[in-house]
Amino acid sequence: MTELLEEHSLYCPYCGEIVAVNVEPLAEREEYVEDCPVCCRPWTVSVLRDPSGATSVELRRADE
Repeated sequence: MTELLEEHSLYCPYCGEIVAVNVEPLAEREEYVEDCPVCCRPWTVSVLRDPSGATSVELRRADE
């Protein structure tokens, strides 16, 4: 069985556009770089899941 990705809508830290970020539902803590589909600049995506299962996703400029 394949797990579905969780979609989160966030603002690009560069261009300010609302973008969809898909994260794996099994990741407890994850950080990776992904390019904005609007302005093509790289973000650092930080995913944190607490013990209750709530997911927090944050986008930061890659140059921070």
